[in-house]
Amino acid sequence: MRKLFILITFIAVSTSYSSSQGITRVNNITKTINDLKVGADRTEIYIPLLKDKSVAVVTNQSSTIKKTHLVDSLLSLGVKIKKVFCPEHGFRGIVEAGAKVKTYKDAKTDLPIISLYGKNKKPTAADLKDIDIVVFDIQDVGVRFYTYISTLHYVMEACAENNKPLIVLDRPNPNGYYIDGPVMEDAYKSFLGMHNVPIVYGMTIGEYAQMINGESWLKGGIKCNLKVIPLDGYSHSDFYELPIRPSPNLPNMASVYLYPSLGLFEGTVVSVGRGTDLPFQVIGHPTLQKAFPKGSKPDYKFSPKPKPSAMDPKYNGEVCYGYNLSEFGAEYMKNTKKIYLFWLIGIYQNTPDKSTFFDENFNYHAGNATLQQQIKDGMSEEEIRKSWKSGIEKFKIIRKKYLLYTDFE
Repeated sequence: MRKLFILITFIAVSTSYSSSQGITRVNNITKTINDLKVGADRTEIYIPLLKDKSVAVVTNQSSTIKKTHLVDSLLSLGVKIKKVFCPEHGFRGIVEAGAKVKTYKDAKTDLPIISLYGKNKKPTAADLKDIDIVVFDIQDVGVRFYTYISTLHYVMEACAENNKPLIVLDRPNPNGYYIDGPVMEDAYKSFLGMHNVPIVYGMTIGEYAQMINGESWLKGGIKCNLKVIPLDGYSHSDFYELPIRPSPNLPNMASVYLYPSLGLFEGTVVSVGRGTDLPFQVIGHPTLQKAFPKGSKPDYKFSPKPKPSAMDPKYNGEVCYGYNLSEFGAEYMKNTKKIYLFWLIGIYQNTPDKSTFFDENFNYHAGNATLQQQIKDGMSEEEIRKSWKSGIEKFKIIRKKYLLYTDFE
């Protein structure tokens, strides 16, 4: 706990941030895969829809029925899978973030694996020509710049354009117990965020699919022939412990809870620990130790090295000084309902060369140019958060129309 105390003390001093930003406890129930049924488990509902059909599956390593991969399970049940589409990080979930995913044949099933991350982020008409129905099953983490919801958008669009029905097998959202962050502005839409939603949107991927359809967000307002297989035993007030890491650099629940806050650092000079054993749990920079006021220097250091999940990490081989937030993430983040900005504000204010702190990706992560300017102008976290309120309230009205489960409010 000493590291946590030092970190919070530093932030309070360096940002003049008040102690009113303490932890708010909530009475959420923690559930595991054994406490509910995910959509994939509910085979009695959707297997009849696949009978005698040529099926394509959009999936990755997070898609399982109990401990068996969905593709293997469906094949054993006699479903005729013709091909598999995979998102960022690949079918087996080992490709580093941002790296192109190649098309290949799966060694276990001999099925063609078609990449939806690289040159083509959307299934083509040729890809779907011999397909009768598409099944989508990927574990999301409920953060706008986590690209699986962008893959969902393009799959829905391709299905709508080619008159192919889509079944989404729903899964819990581990960050589905709150809504926070600035709402995406049109000027900054990209694969990092395609819709006018906050950074944390509090919806399962099945609910999100319904919103894409219902709000006519697909190209030209076309509609996808969509069916969501819902969860059984889930509420948005639940915490959900993921049984499998959703992507290579989110290895545990601490990283999943910290991701909405630390993901913003991806658009800065600061490392988020890619190339270490604690990705999205540590933050640091080679010059950070020299920049801080006496008595509040960073108390942690790490040195990124090439790993399968990050072959060329930021500051490869250099010593980065900063903070280990893994204890904070595991113990506290799930008991809050907000993105934390004080790490971002504090480190920015103590960076000597502020002109290079943000890069061209920051605004695409934030969804606007306003947040960057607010930080440069020295606004407090409380002031910044007030500027999000109107957008969040408008989004909540839209979101409510598509909820399938009891809300947290």
